Order: sequence, then structure tokens, then C-alpha cells
Amino acid sequence: MTTESTSVPPSPGPWPTASQAAFGLASLAPRRGTPGRLALPRHRRVPRRSGVAALVAVDALAVLGAASVLSAAHQDLRLVLPVLAVVLVLDGHAGLYRPAAHTRALDELPALGSRAGFAWCLAAAAVAAYSPALAMGPLRLCAAYGIHVAVVCLVRAVLLGRRRRIARERPRSALVVGGAGAARRFAAAAAQHPEYGMRPVGIVGVPEQGGAPRMPGEAGLPVLTTTEEIKRAVIQNAVRDAVFLDDEPGLVTLFQQYGCATWRVGGRHQDGPMGAHMWGYAWRPVVPLGERRGRTAKRALDIALAAPALAVALPVLLLCALAVRLSDGPGVLFRQERVGQHGRHFTLLKFRTLRPSDDTESATRWNVAGDRRMSAAGSFLRKSSLDELPQLWNVLRGDMSLVGPRPERPYFVAQFSKIHTGYAARHRMPVGLTGLAQVHGLRGDTSIEDRCRFDNHYIDHWSLWQDVCILLRTAAGLVRPTGS
Repeated sequence: MTTESTSVPPSPGPWPTASQAAFGLASLAPRRGTPGRLALPRHRRVPRRSGVAALVAVDALAVLGAASVLSAAHQDLRLVLPVLAVVLVLDGHAGLYRPAAHTRALDELPALGSRAGFAWCLAAAAVAAYSPALAMGPLRLCAAYGIHVAVVCLVRAVLLGRRRRIARERPRSALVVGGAGAARRFAAAAAQHPEYGMRPVGIVGVPEQGGAPRMPGEAGLPVLTTTEEIKRAVIQNAVRDAVFLDDEPGLVTLFQQYGCATWRVGGRHQDGPMGAHMWGYAWRPVVPLGERRGRTAKRALDIALAAPALAVALPVLLLCALAVRLSDGPGVLFRQERVGQHGRHFTLLKFRTLRPSDDTESATRWNVAGDRRMSAAGSFLRKSSLDELPQLWNVLRGDMSLVGPRPERPYFVAQFSKIHTGYAARHRMPVGLTGLAQVHGLRGDTSIEDRCRFDNHYIDHWSLWQDVCILLRTAAGLVRPTGS
């Protein structure tokens, strides 16, 4: 589960530029204390525009207004509160409490109307089933629904109009990521239409041919090509948004670490209402994994499985530790620095299967399979993957997940991020004990390029059920271990 053969450059280098098509986490990889390691601030939630409470209050007002046309019996809070609860859950799930700056009430009418209709029909059916004598007639139900939708649309129209005025008067600073030509066209459109609430202050990409980056003004915006330039621009210009014209997963992670909202514009078949655009550019948020609805469920699955697994495996752990102690002497556990989610370093635990000659060999030697210094006990632990069992403690600590891309050492992360497009993007997800690449046989001396592809596919299509499936396939594969 550890390493694969590949061509490795002799020493780590700087962060690759956009011309290398490998924006990513390479500069986060050098070991602690070495120059060139970019220290990112702690991840913080993206600041959102205010107004959530006001939009929630609008829904509450609409439900109370609709209840006013019902009979006294139907105005019971036992009916009104469930309707309000269903409306709040459905509207919140659809993102209707966090509309974009340019959203208009008419754009949201289908979503608001369909969810209000579902809530009132569900309430009418529940009342009829609970007490047929209190069943609401169709006319009364239609009147309640009509008042609900009318109040929601009218009041939201006022609130959204105010949001558009604020966005026009106080646009948020943004960086545009993409090719210089396309990025400048988008930036020009955003600057000419401040009603969308965005003010581009720079471009992240490749400088145009024929000269140095242009400075702000009529000549254009500065082009940023290194992480240091990006960091400086974010701080000096109080950048709040990053707009992506191209897919750059590594940069998405970087901007999310800086607390910026990330957006994807352009492309086809993007979900959302007709109004979800920026002057004709399709528009959708890029949601970080840490803020997805499944984050809590994934962590709960890790704890629910890792804690009992560690307890059940305790006798096996003791036997493995005894075998290592008898065959290789003191130092049963092997500790090694690895790169986790968002490029954070952590100490990975394994049973020691070979004692390296020094720290340099431990950090930079690619594969020790077949090393004659390895004892019979160490060879058995590696082939059976029992040497990985102490990583269940890393999972409980939160350093790792049960399922995710396998973590690698900082030295190799720096190299592979420059060689293999998409390698750095693997760090969008918590690293794991096993993953989609591993259950497809990509462990040991196999292609890193293939492994990158599988890891990024897993991240892009993540689901809790997919984690369960990978764990079941991993357990089934343990009956025919190959080791690494």
C-alpha cells in the first residue's frame, strides 16, 4: 500500500508554473523547516453575504400568511409548524437561502413554488389521514398555496433587489484563473457590469507572449504565476472570490485554504436557474469537500468502524509487535512524515519492517520490497499488509480516513506534483488506508499516472456508499494479499 516505481527527479524543486500544467500542492510538500515551504493559514469558512436570517423569516411569514385563509381548526400550530419545517428544509437543501448576487425572484419562482406546493400537499394529506373531519378542501388548499407563493415572491423580490444594489456599490475583489486571453475577456465583462458584485484584480495563469505582465488599468490586469504572487494578491487586495475558467483542482484547494469562495464559469450542462450566470457565463460554486453534506457522515463512518476494528485487532497488534521486537530489536513502531489533506503534514504509524540506514534513506528511498535486510517477520507483515494496522490510530485521530488517496512522503509529493498532472489534486480529500486505486490493483510497483486518475475520479464522484463498497472490496482482497 505504499510505493510505486516511476522516474523521480533528483531533488525537490519550486512550485510548477501554469505553463507546466501542474498547479497544485507541490510547494506544501518540503519537510518542516526547509526553505520554500509555503505556510498557509488555517482553513476558514468562506465568508458569505448576510441575509440568510431575513430569507428564513420570509418563509415563516409566508406560511403564517397562508394559514390565515384556513379555518380556525386548521390554524393549529400542529399543522403550521410541520409545514414551516418542511419548507425550511427543502429551501435550505436547494440553496435558496444563499442566492448569488444577481439572482432575481422570478428566477427562483419554479423552485420556491414546487417546494411550497409539496409542503402544503403533504400537510393536507397528513391532516386527512389523521382526522378526516378536518380535511382541507381543494379551494382552501389552493388559496393557502397561492398566498404562500405570492408573499414569498414579493418580499424576496424586495430583499434581492437590495442585495443587488449592495453588490453593485461594494463589489468583492476577485482573481480569475485561466488562459490570459479568456481571463481578460471575462474580467472586462465583470468590470463593465458591477451589478454582479465582482471586481477582478488579477489573473492567475500564463503570462501573454511578448512581454512582462501588464499592470492594472486600461492595459489590463497583472498575471500571477506563482503561489507567492497569489498569496500577496489575496492579502493586499482582500480577495474574496476566485473564478475558474479552467479545471485546476490544485488551485481550487489553495484558494479555499485562503478562505476564498471558488466559482466555475463557462462550460455546458450546468445545473441551476436561467439567472445563474455572470453576463452570459454559466456560473456555479465549487464546493470544497470539507463543506459537503457528506463530511460528517464520512467522519462518523471512520469512527464507527475504526474504533471497534482497533479493539478487535488488539491481539493481532500485540502479536505483530512481539514478532517485530524479536526479529528486529527495539523500535516496534515506524513513524514517518506524510502529506495529508490540503498539504498538511502528519506522522503516519506502521510496524517497522526494515530499519533504514538514516533519515535520508527513509525519506527518499522509493521502494524497499526485496531488500535483503528485511527479516522474515517484516516480509510477512508487508505481504499481508498487517504492517498498516497501526494506521487505524491515525484514522481515529483524524489524520486519515478509512478510504481516500494513499498518503505519500513530502519528497515524492513535490516530485510527482511536477511530473504527473493531477497528482497534487489528490490532496483535496483526506488520505486513506485504502482507496479506489488500491482495489483496482494499483499498489506496489504500478503506474502513478493511473493511480492519480483513479484517486481524482474517486474524489469527483465521492459518496458514502462508494466508501462502503471500497471497504468491502478491500476486505475481500485480504484473502489473497500481494503486499507492497
